[in-house]
Amino acid sequence: MKIRQNLRHWAAKNALTAPVLGDIANDKLVDMHTDIFLGKADEDAREDRRDHLDGFFDATMDTYVAALEAGFPEAQAREITHIQANFDFFNHGWTEMMEIPAEEFEEHFRRYEDFFKRYGITVDDPLGEFRPADGIPEAPETPEQRDQPAYENAIAGFADDVYVEDGDGELHVGSGTAEPADADPANAPGMSDAVDDADTERADS
Repeated sequence: MKIRQNLRHWAAKNALTAPVLGDIANDKLVDMHTDIFLGKADEDAREDRRDHLDGFFDATMDTYVAALEAGFPEAQAREITHIQANFDFFNHGWTEMMEIPAEEFEEHFRRYEDFFKRYGITVDDPLGEFRPADGIPEAPETPEQRDQPAYENAIAGFADDVYVEDGDGELHVGSGTAEPADADPANAPGMSDAVDDADTERADS
């Protein structure tokens, strides 16, 4: 899969895994991902899908942290969650939101097979053990879209590895870029105020 990786991605990773900021970062990243993918959907379908995507992406944040803890580089940990999302989009027939074509699912799955099997993740059950005990909200499906010959936002040809485009537009194949020293959590999406508040709390304690 082809993904981007810049300072904001590293900052988001550090915010999400921080003990004080993690919950706030989680919510901000969920909102951001939901808005990004809803932007690819027809306007009249967006609100019907919002609660489902919020719940789904909230669960994939746990997948992301588990992948990091399992030793995957940031780019691969994030790619794992994108693969989960594409499985879910396909199952719902939301093909306009897919980043990869369905015929490449098996190749993507095989690259992370050990991790996926450890947590029971499959095409039919994209969250596996990361699914919350009370589930996530349902949303209307459009199964007829799965029969379309092309998915307009899916990019084929990057199934054999993770292809990482850095902030300068350079492409790295494999684990991605090295973490920069200045990956401040404050640079993560929506996190600057939260970091300031956390610093104030630590100073007052």
